Amino acid sequence: MSAPVRVALATGDGIGPEITQAVLAVFEAAGVSRHLEFVPVEMGRAVFERGDSRGVTDEALAAVEGCGIVFKGPMETPKGGGGKSINVTLRKLYCAYANIRHFRALPGVETVFSRAGVPVNFYVVRENVEDTYGGIEHRLTNDVVECKRLVSAPGCDQVHRAAFELARRLGLSRVTCGHKANIMKMTDGLFLERFHATAADYPGIQHEDVIIDALCMNLVLRPHKYELVVLPNLQGDIVSDLAAGLVGGLGFAPSANIGQHVSIFEAVHGSAPDIAGKGVANPTSLLLSGLMMLRHVGLVRIAATIENALLATLEDGVRTGDFGDPAREPVGTMPFAREIVSRLGRTPGAAPAVPVPERDTAPFTRPERPRINTLIRTFTQVVSHHAGCDVYIETTISPAELAAHLERLCEHSPFTLTMMSNRGTQVWPSGSVFTEVVDYYRVRFELRNPAELGRYGQSAAIALLNRIAEKFPVTDFQPLKVYDGKPGFSLAQGQ
Repeated sequence: MSAPVRVALATGDGIGPEITQAVLAVFEAAGVSRHLEFVPVEMGRAVFERGDSRGVTDEALAAVEGCGIVFKGPMETPKGGGGKSINVTLRKLYCAYANIRHFRALPGVETVFSRAGVPVNFYVVRENVEDTYGGIEHRLTNDVVECKRLVSAPGCDQVHRAAFELARRLGLSRVTCGHKANIMKMTDGLFLERFHATAADYPGIQHEDVIIDALCMNLVLRPHKYELVVLPNLQGDIVSDLAAGLVGGLGFAPSANIGQHVSIFEAVHGSAPDIAGKGVANPTSLLLSGLMMLRHVGLVRIAATIENALLATLEDGVRTGDFGDPAREPVGTMPFAREIVSRLGRTPGAAPAVPVPERDTAPFTRPERPRINTLIRTFTQVVSHHAGCDVYIETTISPAELAAHLERLCEHSPFTLTMMSNRGTQVWPSGSVFTEVVDYYRVRFELRNPAELGRYGQSAAIALLNRIAEKFPVTDFQPLKVYDGKPGFSLAQGQ
């Protein structure tokens, strides 16, 4: 028998240790310990309280990198202060770029849809590294803060390929891209463009896209319409929780974060400190996440056996206090686990059983550890030229007065003032007096003579920036470039 696969184990905060113990008891009874070795690591509340804003020890990070797989309970994030979410930190640090969640109706878990006989069974794949979750934020003026949203073509390609590969592996017929490209034409526009480019490599799978607000409405009205939805990070986070509400809550929503070198399987519900230590928490979400982990390492037969035992347990009406028939006495966390163990080898009666493969797949092997940070790229043959710059200015003067100053400052440069916006809305050279403004303007300078595109580099724009900075507080500066003849910058609202 091959050596056991090592898994970094973080039991979590609040109810985390209790539900982890319950899941490990089920795993032990099903024979998982013959194949996996769990390595305890320290992260979460205790680490934060010792003053480490990362929420994870160096020893834990070394163990995670050595194992390549993390199994974790719910973690607390400090409210306020500088501490970042340990969940987000791990996903981003190790580029676990695809968050995969499976939402389906479970027997014994009553919802509006189960009462109406509407089937719910779909996946959400969420980009997990980029978007506003970069957490790049600044206070720019007295009244304005910003969050920078970063979306890259390689990041889009990774998550879209993960979505289509998952659909192919599961035998799904359709993948849907949720987006807001009608408003965020460059960031979501890139996400959508790369979705369609990736779809071309999977001709046997239908693909479609839908604006995020319509998607949310459709999920509530017709969840059975979808099989797999892929989304950018923030939108995917929101839709994932919405989807959990369709199947009974986050207590029934498993989560896998898949990366090239490190993958993380976790409960995504809260740590529920109000019931911690009482032995009443529901371990279903963590167990389902654990089954995703077992399948990830090739233990597909054991995973199917445990899943059928869980379905049979739920179908028999066994419940913890957070769901099920209130007329039936709830059981505690460990008794719930024992009920599952007692049904190992059984399949549900009415609910569809999970097919049990004859054998497990090839054992898990980790890719070779990278020696340096890996550069990922999509577009390598692009011709770009500098076309101007956007300068961001803190001021309380009126748009007309500001424009008069700026036109004088750029008078002897290759650039002319073409537009000013405030909170994204154009206020000069045209606009409305009804547009309320704050103390933060974007001012755009473009080449006076478009025929000179390619003649000037960024130094000319920086020279203009220096002149502006002598007169106004500058909060940010963005060179404007044209890529393969197309502007690499967006218009203002109303421009």
